[in-house]
Amino acid sequence: MELANVQQHPNQALGPGGKQQHTSSLEAPIMLLSGHQSAIYCMKFNPAGTVIASGSHDKDIFLWYVHGECKNFMVLRGHKNAVLDLQWTTDGTQIISASPDKTLRVWDVETGKQVKKMAEHSSFVNSCCPARKWPPLVVSGSDDGTAKLWDLRQRGAIQTLPDKYQITAVSFSEAADKVFTGGLDNDVKWWDLRKNEVTEYLKGHQDMITGMQLSPDGSYLLTNAMDNELKIWDLRPYAPENRNIKTLTGHQHNFEKNLLKCSWSPDNRKVTAGSADRMVYIWDTTSRRILYKLPGHNGSVNETAFHPTEPIIGSCGSDKQIYLGEL
Repeated sequence: MELANVQQHPNQALGPGGKQQHTSSLEAPIMLLSGHQSAIYCMKFNPAGTVIASGSHDKDIFLWYVHGECKNFMVLRGHKNAVLDLQWTTDGTQIISASPDKTLRVWDVETGKQVKKMAEHSSFVNSCCPARKWPPLVVSGSDDGTAKLWDLRQRGAIQTLPDKYQITAVSFSEAADKVFTGGLDNDVKWWDLRKNEVTEYLKGHQDMITGMQLSPDGSYLLTNAMDNELKIWDLRPYAPENRNIKTLTGHQHNFEKNLLKCSWSPDNRKVTAGSADRMVYIWDTTSRRILYKLPGHNGSVNETAFHPTEPIIGSCGSDKQIYLGEL
């Protein structure tokens, strides 16, 4: 269970005396975390950057320490099917997870206990996203063609956003008064929660949207789609009419049709995405250039994420492995 193989990266610079120079507090420039029994679909750092949560096809959520030997110190069990998405709450005390078992679940990180189960979707739940600010709201997206809004203090969904198509990715706006959904019809829909309707369509992707994330400053939305493009959308009030201001390419989707995620660096300057070609891609948002194309995985890379405070990238894949690497 508690395996973390320390691997040296061939390209790492050597310091005085042939010692490797560290750019982070990782024990080695590359750490390999293994223990899941099947493909890993999602991984996230907690807000403090001390713990990783990973969700797998094996139905389990593992918690790992980021430092030292990267030990797996807790397993959250309860889902009856794969864990397709997971998110930390802003205060880092809870994890929200989404599964094809038609439920969202909330877990207390300290005890490892499930504290809430939300079972109103009638099909696979693909995606979930907590609001960044109070109140404790969560939005979920499902194959049943709805996004649902939940208040973690209440029983049952407080709002349902009906769509004609399967919803595979969701996100809140910064103020949590709007929700973004993406799915099978290639468009990002911008919902006004007060009116319960779509107020804008962000068009440009040519295939199903598989992941999305709001930028740390709340001004931009990043989307990943099966057309092998990442797009950055300007959400600000006076943005140009076509809000798609950047398109980034290089990563790949394939026949597996995994819901490949995407994410921002804490300073908004870089974005990253998983890829079916077994590589981790990192782009510079200003120049749109690929800064890094990192090998290591032996299967599709399903999610990649930047550490909140250090130059570390985390990635998880269909090869049942998680890598932490220094940039």
